[in-house]
Amino acid sequence: MSHTDYLTSDQLYRALNVRDLTDPDQGRHAIQALLQSVIDRLQPEWDSSLRYVRSSPVVPVRDNYDRLGYDPGDVTRARRYTRYISPAVMLRSHMSAELPRALEDYAGMSEVDELLVASGLVYRRDAVDRTHVGEPHQVDLWRIRSTPDTDDQDMLSMIGELVEAVLPDAQWRTTDVAHPYTVGGRQIDVRHDGEWLELAECGRIHPEVLRGSGLDPERWSGLALGMGLERALMLRKGIPDIRYLRAEDPRIATQMLTLDPWQHVSLLPAARRDLSVVVDAEEDEETLGDRIRVALGDNADVIESLEVLSRTPHDGLPEAARSRLGILDGQVNLLLRIVLRPIDRTLTSDEANVIRNVIYEAVHEGPVMELI
Repeated sequence: MSHTDYLTSDQLYRALNVRDLTDPDQGRHAIQALLQSVIDRLQPEWDSSLRYVRSSPVVPVRDNYDRLGYDPGDVTRARRYTRYISPAVMLRSHMSAELPRALEDYAGMSEVDELLVASGLVYRRDAVDRTHVGEPHQVDLWRIRSTPDTDDQDMLSMIGELVEAVLPDAQWRTTDVAHPYTVGGRQIDVRHDGEWLELAECGRIHPEVLRGSGLDPERWSGLALGMGLERALMLRKGIPDIRYLRAEDPRIATQMLTLDPWQHVSLLPAARRDLSVVVDAEEDEETLGDRIRVALGDNADVIESLEVLSRTPHDGLPEAARSRLGILDGQVNLLLRIVLRPIDRTLTSDEANVIRNVIYEAVHEGPVMELI
């Protein structure tokens, strides 16, 4: 990995100054109310003690991957998905990174049945649309017990309480899924507006994770559950656009303080721009979204969506088009549709063109520039 694969100081500063909506010290938010409703169902059900885990999102790569059982060659470790600060340090990509260290505190203890709540921002390279952001919020809910007999029935009970807290009376189902840090992993889907949507994933804590934190799996066991809080809140309230969670418009911001159903707010006009760009064949909507967010900085939230309308490899283009674009073998021609719709103002045509050009220059890798 070259030095260019690491975050710049400006990128790190920006990432660390994003408001954490799960943190009461940074102001009230409906995400906190939703999380509290989950805790209020799980803790009495288990009669467990409660522990909050909150620390810096800057974590050792070892904690984010190695201690959770990720293979050294796992694709998730790649620069395209992970925000590295140095070879050994990164911005956590999931809240599970906080748990191996937290579990170390139980070594030598007895009579433990505790619910650990680790919530906060995680850092991804993600698509740009109404349901994805580059710094989403997650919560990991881990139950640690000084007994080896935590079983699938305990997990199903946890799932039932979670769903009832997030979406009361919703239908739910589970499917098998593999995590390196759990056994018996399950994906939890809920039925909402006639379709099945993923809500969370869980499993029993893997014996090797326990052992790596100094806990004998013959004496300890537990459950590990992770949930994306934006998705959960948007389902609960019926919020149509993830950007609303941080909106300052009073018509929206006041609705982000409670779990009351979303009340429609009139949308401002959209500006649409279609771009033809040349990029490396390995680029996808996630990596393009990340490049665009970095380029736009504070203006990134003006983008409502980015859609790849077509993807044509070098060899699939007519010779005239290859010549016009200056495309090389190993590159592709993408037709992108950008929808610009700020939440709190209307863009002029000139402003939309400036943003269009910034996006174009951020993603286009061909020698021929088509700016407007």
